[in-house]
Amino acid sequence: MIVTRFAPSPTGYLHVGGARTALFNWLLARRLGGRFLLRIEDTDVKRNTPTAAAQVMADLRWLGLDWDEGPDIGGPSGPYSQSERRPIYDRYIRRLLDEKKAYYCFDTSEELGALRDEAQTEKRHNLYQRPSQFPTEADVQKARAEGRPVTVRFAVTQTEPIVVEDEIRGQVTFNPADIGDFIILKSDGFPTYHFAVVVDDELMGVTHILRGQEHLMNTPNHQLLQKALGFRIPKYAHMSVTVSDSGGKLSKRERPKALRTAVEAKVGVDHAVLAKAGGISVEELDSFLRGDSAPDMPAIDAMAEFLGVHLPEINVVDFFRSGYLPETMVNFLALLGWNPGDGREIMTRQELIEAFDLLRVTKANSLFDRNKLLAFNTEHIKRTPAETLAGHFRAYLKAVDSPVAGADDALLARIIRLNEGARTLEQIEQKSRFAFIPNEAVCYDPESVRKVLLKGDGLAILRAVGQGLAALKELTPETVETLLRGLAEEKQVGLGKVAQPLRVALCGNTVSLPIFDAAQMLGLNNTLKRIERTLKEFGPSRGS
Repeated sequence: MIVTRFAPSPTGYLHVGGARTALFNWLLARRLGGRFLLRIEDTDVKRNTPTAAAQVMADLRWLGLDWDEGPDIGGPSGPYSQSERRPIYDRYIRRLLDEKKAYYCFDTSEELGALRDEAQTEKRHNLYQRPSQFPTEADVQKARAEGRPVTVRFAVTQTEPIVVEDEIRGQVTFNPADIGDFIILKSDGFPTYHFAVVVDDELMGVTHILRGQEHLMNTPNHQLLQKALGFRIPKYAHMSVTVSDSGGKLSKRERPKALRTAVEAKVGVDHAVLAKAGGISVEELDSFLRGDSAPDMPAIDAMAEFLGVHLPEINVVDFFRSGYLPETMVNFLALLGWNPGDGREIMTRQELIEAFDLLRVTKANSLFDRNKLLAFNTEHIKRTPAETLAGHFRAYLKAVDSPVAGADDALLARIIRLNEGARTLEQIEQKSRFAFIPNEAVCYDPESVRKVLLKGDGLAILRAVGQGLAALKELTPETVETLLRGLAEEKQVGLGKVAQPLRVALCGNTVSLPIFDAAQMLGLNNTLKRIERTLKEFGPSRGS
């Protein structure tokens, strides 16, 4: 049986590049009736962030990528978090030590740095010089007593070329002389990525490894370890890079970088206030602004919200909070480096499963085209069944803490219908939130006020609209439409000249639900109060 896996490190949220890797592994397993595993590679203790692992799993669930074995559901090959598997790794480390295929090292970081500098000066590879005799257990005890770090290195003894059979790129050959003895156990007692991933893939029965192109250089190390341990070699497939539409590789660092740039551009930002908004210390903020570190993503988002800065969507949760559908993201990510071969673009998960084939994964880099993603989202909003779309919208409203979340199911369904052609759920929320906030909380857009109310006779028209509405026996979309069209005809102006002043009064700007429905949804009493407030705030007597 085919077994694939997704093995993220909880050092940050799920990046869309990682989501594509998970998706391709999931599609391959589902296409061939295999199993898909989730493993958390959390041995880099210093870089792990407290919220990342939970958020990664939440993001995968949102995308609809279910796993057959994992840290939350267990399975026959658990535990599925590497930090819980240390006794397993220790056994295999011991085996390599006993077989003289690995050896202890006691170098300090300063000593290793000096060796690096020396190699750089001499313009040669910085390959570790293997000792003529491997240290003994007594040497280990002595080194620990002296406070020296104790690591274990794998002894690379192969001399013939290492050939990686890549399912996408064909044969790729590496010279073992360029690799050198590499660390497999760190001084903190945790295995390195290279070692843990090899042991886990063997013991978990992983047959196919689909991962990013950047991991191709790691594969020779993995195959050397597999040979030394007597493990089978899985099938490897290294996917091309996804390029940002702003240039360069699509990077998880784009959001922190954008925030750092925004803070630098704003004059007079109080660092103490900004740090408090992000829930971090001033020292942590200053370290971030210097580029020395980056706080956890919730802090980044909170500071951006405080400054009113829009950060580029990079992580899966960013796209969720910007109002994209999971169906959109799965469809779009699947086409980054793969295509069904028949010209189709808009596809469901099931259609993707039925069409997926490794032979159609390309070597060329793929472009993360945000305009195309937005077009995909518009189409998926149109195609998604009403009940499913309402569920997505309600989840989105809860996540962004929107007042629209107070709508009952019938009203929510009506709001969605009135937003036909919407590009994102965020757009739907922005157009409808006016009806769920207090009258005094309406914020007027200065440009809309200037162009619609203060230019020409906008305020006079609004006053006439208010008088007409007050005289209505019943406020319905039909009665509002009849009134506005009648006023437009009476004043010999287009309908927009009458509707826009009302829209600004009710919503604060010129973008809303259809104005006839907007007034009815708000109700006659609130509609009249908002008109009265607008006339009072922007009328001739406002400065007296």
